[in-house]
Formats: sequence, C-alpha cells, structure tokens
Amino acid sequence: MSLAIVEVLEKKGPVTDIDLQKEPKSNFEMVSFRELNRELMKTELAGVLRVSRLMKGKRQVELIGKPTID
Repeated sequence: MSLAIVEVLEKKGPVTDIDLQKEPKSNFEMVSFRELNRELMKTELAGVLRVSRLMKGKRQVELIGKPTID
C-alpha cells in the first residue's frame, strides 16, 4: 500500500488525506482511514513523504523523497 501512495503522489503531486483515501480504493479493496494513517506514518518516518495539517480534520500529504530499497 505504501507503494500505491507514493505512486499517487508522483502522479498528482500534493493531495489531501481524504483524496488519497479515495484513490487507492480504485486500485485495491476498501482502505480504512486507520490503515491509511498507519501507512502514512510509516512512510513519513522513513522520510519519503510529509503530512501537514491544513485545517481541522484535513491534512496535506506531499512527497519529499524517493523510497529506498534495502
């Protein structure tokens, strides 16, 4: 799922978390908001993307680095 998030961000640029949750649904089965948050946290800690707060209940997700494969 992390790869799908990175692919969406590479294609579309910065998006909101709500739009990002809607996008993988077309690629995969249902994605809960909890699963999306878990994947966003993992990839943010890995230094691949940044999540910033736009307003209450809405966050912006942007790509800041390429994922590295160990």
